[in-house]
Amino acid sequence: MKNILIGVCGGIAAYKSANIVSKLKKKGYNVKVIMTKNATEIIAPLTLETLSRNKVFVDMWDKNRGYEVEHISLGEWADLCLIAPATYNIVGKIANGIADDMLSTVISACTCDKFIALAMNVNMYNNPILKDNIEKLKKYNYHFIDSDEGFLACNTNAKGRLKNEDDIVNIIDNYFLSKKRKKLLTGKKLLLTAGRTEEPLDPVRYFSNNSSGKMGYSIAEQAVKLGAKVTLISGPTDLDVPKGLSEFVQVKTAKEMYEAVLKRFDDTDIGIACAAVADYKPKVCSDQKIKKNTDELVIVLDKNPDILYNMGLRKDKQILVGFAAETENIIENATKKLKKKNLDMIVANNAHNMKSSNNAATFIKKDGSMKEYEQKPKIDLAFDILTEVSNIITK
Repeated sequence: MKNILIGVCGGIAAYKSANIVSKLKKKGYNVKVIMTKNATEIIAPLTLETLSRNKVFVDMWDKNRGYEVEHISLGEWADLCLIAPATYNIVGKIANGIADDMLSTVISACTCDKFIALAMNVNMYNNPILKDNIEKLKKYNYHFIDSDEGFLACNTNAKGRLKNEDDIVNIIDNYFLSKKRKKLLTGKKLLLTAGRTEEPLDPVRYFSNNSSGKMGYSIAEQAVKLGAKVTLISGPTDLDVPKGLSEFVQVKTAKEMYEAVLKRFDDTDIGIACAAVADYKPKVCSDQKIKKNTDELVIVLDKNPDILYNMGLRKDKQILVGFAAETENIIENATKKLKKKNLDMIVANNAHNMKSSNNAATFIKKDGSMKEYEQKPKIDLAFDILTEVSNIITK
């Protein structure tokens, strides 16, 4: 089983590290723990030693250590490093190359993937220095587990609470599972639509929707990690283009997206239509800005081409997945869409989550089976979607 090195910092959430260690051990992981001296003021090392069944490391100058140089050997032993809770202080240290205690020194010498689960006062969380440090570390492939909103030790309901222990363990599970499953999507061609479309009324106005594109971009990011050759056709978003794509196609209108998709669909293995496409467009787009000359403005709309429906018509060997963002009768409406558009699976979710970084969804397959996923970060739900796709492929 995999080796996980857990760093525990001196925030009040340090007591939750015991639960994280316990849950990881129950899943069969080998766990070792490094604590900062401040963390030992909140939870005793003996607690974590008992739960991990390993010595807890605190002092760089421990006279009872073995022959190994521990800050090197621990980093070499670990398959993954998780800091939970991670304080404002430890993020600043790592980002600026400071290694002045056991934890920061081990992190500086550790070459495995590192996950940092944030937990701190809301004012510290919102400090722009922290944001800068996080962005800096992301460039060096550090992974961040964002805080939840909830009741904090400072008697405030706000952002900064350590993410639920079960969620943290699931993120670690998904990381290792993605490593195992990488071969399942290696070489597979995945065509993905994401973002919203914009249908112009005149040079300054257009019809659109609230889609942020986060769900589709998360799928693209995870699919690349799973070994797929990803073509992302995207409407307007404020997001950075995911790294590692085979092709990125920027479009604006539904017609442009339709043409880009059908040009590439026949030569793909998996199609995932995540974009929020406008169903209608203005029949006439004015060359000049429309002036406010009357009390009423009548706009005649034409129907846009149904991209997913046409993908379903042309489907041959492809696995085809669609999304149903609904405000009512979510399962019923999604099931109708699944059948009408000849899909292998549909992801049904509440349209109110469009701008959120989190999402909850129900996966419905063409055999009628359903699986519910509770609210979680979209990047994690993206992994779940691709896992189900790989299950369909291997049937």
